[in-house]
Amino acid sequence: MSAVTVDPVGDVRARFGEGAFWDASTETLLWVDITGGAVHRTSPADGATQRCVLGGEVAAAFPTTRATVVAARDNTLLEVAGTEVLGEVASVPPHPRMRFNDGGPDPRGRLLIGTLHTDKDPGTASLYRLDDQLVPVVTGVTVSNGLGWSPDGGLLYYADTPTLRVDVFDYDTGDGHPGARRTLADVSDSPGRPDGLTVDAEGGVWVAMIRGGELRRYAPDGRLDRVVPLPVSHPTSVAFGGADMGDLFVTSALDPLSAAEREEQPLAGRLLRLDPGVQGLPAPSVRLP
Repeated sequence: MSAVTVDPVGDVRARFGEGAFWDASTETLLWVDITGGAVHRTSPADGATQRCVLGGEVAAAFPTTRATVVAARDNTLLEVAGTEVLGEVASVPPHPRMRFNDGGPDPRGRLLIGTLHTDKDPGTASLYRLDDQLVPVVTGVTVSNGLGWSPDGGLLYYADTPTLRVDVFDYDTGDGHPGARRTLADVSDSPGRPDGLTVDAEGGVWVAMIRGGELRRYAPDGRLDRVVPLPVSHPTSVAFGGADMGDLFVTSALDPLSAAEREEQPLAGRLLRLDPGVQGLPAPSVRLP
């Protein structure tokens, strides 16, 4: 265990915070409240947060090269400017109770984003790449969750939560297609489950362990390098940011907690920040078709 100081950023308390993503162009953090149906943009400098309510379930949001935001609401990707919805970008193929979940832009700005079935039906979800339309690149998934790339872009790290693994694919940045897949780390020794993840400048893979109250850092060879306990039991996503990419931001969930647990965890649902002692790398904005 590696104890660090964890501080809240701003005063917004989300029902189910998720999808932390640093927007370097504005020096703000994008994150969402899934069940609250909202996109948040928070300035770490003063904690000020702009809120855009889209309704439904909003699983992720990313800055685009058009100075807009692409947000995943239910089974549809929306382009948003401020609080105005400009239009629909794409939707997953019709399937009852299927919605988007986690995602992120690859090193060339192509959006990869996954889905989940709300009843967690095994093998019914997929990971998609957004071209002119959504193209499935990994199928047979149950809960498509965190993903991130190695510093050179040649590896894609990925969590399908119920597998209790973090997997790694060879990744071709030319065609944007994941290749050979293998296990980086088995996380079944944790009380939690792998949710969002990010990669630092040294190639370390940071994983938010929802239900486990901790972050884990895995070395590129799969060795467990560090466990960071958190003051919340349901961390959901993690992202580097700040002026020097030296801050680590963590979102967390409130909804799953009982009344007693909410009293014990006053920071549940808040956006958190800590100093991990290592820097991250800025991610590109999404190139929309």
